[in-house]
Amino acid sequence: MYDAIVIGAGHNGLAAAVLLQQAGLRTLVLEAKRYAGGMASTVELFDGFRFEIAGSLQFPTSAEVSKVLALDTLPTVHLDVMSVSLRGTGDPADRPLVYYTDLVELMTHLEQEHGAEVVLGMAELAAWAQAPTRALGRFEAARPPRTVEEMYAVATTDDERRAVEEMLTASASDVLDRFVPDRDKHGALRGMLAFLACNSQYRGPETPGSAMGFAYGFAVPDETASLMTKLEGGIGALTRHLEGLLADAGGELRLSTAVSAIDTAGGRVVGVTTAGGERIAAPVVVSAIDPGLSVNGLVGESAPAAVRERLAAVDHRGSYVQMHFALDGAPEFAAPYELLNDPRMQGAIGLFSTPEELQQQWEDCRRGIVPADPAIAFQIPSAQDPTLAPPGKHAASAYSLWFPIETDAADYARLKAEMGQRVIDKITRIAPNFEGLILKHTTFTPKHMGTMFGAPSGDWCHGLIHPEQMGAHRPGPTGWTDLPLGIEGLYLGSAGCHGGPGITFIPGYNAAQAVLAR
Repeated sequence: MYDAIVIGAGHNGLAAAVLLQQAGLRTLVLEAKRYAGGMASTVELFDGFRFEIAGSLQFPTSAEVSKVLALDTLPTVHLDVMSVSLRGTGDPADRPLVYYTDLVELMTHLEQEHGAEVVLGMAELAAWAQAPTRALGRFEAARPPRTVEEMYAVATTDDERRAVEEMLTASASDVLDRFVPDRDKHGALRGMLAFLACNSQYRGPETPGSAMGFAYGFAVPDETASLMTKLEGGIGALTRHLEGLLADAGGELRLSTAVSAIDTAGGRVVGVTTAGGERIAAPVVVSAIDPGLSVNGLVGESAPAAVRERLAAVDHRGSYVQMHFALDGAPEFAAPYELLNDPRMQGAIGLFSTPEELQQQWEDCRRGIVPADPAIAFQIPSAQDPTLAPPGKHAASAYSLWFPIETDAADYARLKAEMGQRVIDKITRIAPNFEGLILKHTTFTPKHMGTMFGAPSGDWCHGLIHPEQMGAHRPGPTGWTDLPLGIEGLYLGSAGCHGGPGITFIPGYNAAQAVLAR
């Protein structure tokens, strides 16, 4: 018998298991796949080519979480440039916006190449995000989510109260139009910010409520937080680190072991049953998979009806494609984008549509239309970390909005092929040899991500970042502030919980702390 069982060996599940085992609870982690890490994995999809399947950056973390998980000990890849944003139209006026990691270099570039108004607008935008960051509490360890009233209470000025109001009700474009209003001159910047907002939603940037995604994406633990970091060997290095901490503490990890049921008796957890029919006893189960799959799929009718109904109503409409490419060499970028031939610039290249275009593309995708010129987040991580590809080769990835999902299932394969080719065409527009370099490639749609990672309808957020699914509307380890799970010994710890998606460890950390405080 174990003291605790953790379902799912993603970064949240492993973090929870490490903390429980280190606290003296005999802990078992069960993972359905043949490898740990979930969306924080580096996987060899093609011989010699390794890819970060979903997550690629270690987020800034709270000092408390970073300390207990020894995250600062992980070797990182030094980046001079975090990302480059452009429209990708080929127009000489489309000047790439380079996000240098050195603040002085960044400010100098912004002012000289894009105008002092961009520097001012970004500073004002960062200031706008401070109150929404506090209201969301995305990085606050071991603290329950705030109610709407408590969100407003964090505001100390009228401007901060307005910012919280906008986070809950406004569109991302409403915010952008105030701080970065020049649609012609600053299209790449506006496009990058709109993509950031909509990346975790099923809403266009002009849709009310999309400012929530904007506030969520801008949040950092505190004013002194460092930038996101790249890890040597890809994001999977993080998984290996957590696996090592678990093993060192005496914990157990079983791969290729799916759970078919969370067993209960008399309103409390008694263990789990695996897909192979094995019953494993434990008085505590931490489920680090989607809350709906945990309760409605694994607990079933033993859970209170009100809990099952609330989880069944969560919006999970993922709308994207993710592509991975094995390349026979480095792409060669043509004018006016020659600066991208510098490997320092290739870690993350954004080919962004304007917010207005992105809105139209979202509306079109709802009618089954693939974007003619999709917005793309493109990266060549092997340019900075050559261990990810064979000598002379490169591993590249692309993530693009919006893939039509409200269509007949018979159209799915056609739409997948169509959108994948349009992504390739757009990258080839700025790097003419790109398509010819492709040795192999694969395209993942929301259906694939659902199958591979248990992300409902491909929703890697386990509940999209919509206002009605955040704060007190998102469950904590034992349910919502107004509706507990009602099952003693069951704790939730995935991205669908308060803290939300992104490699912050907060959901897993909070679940472990709730167990230890019982």
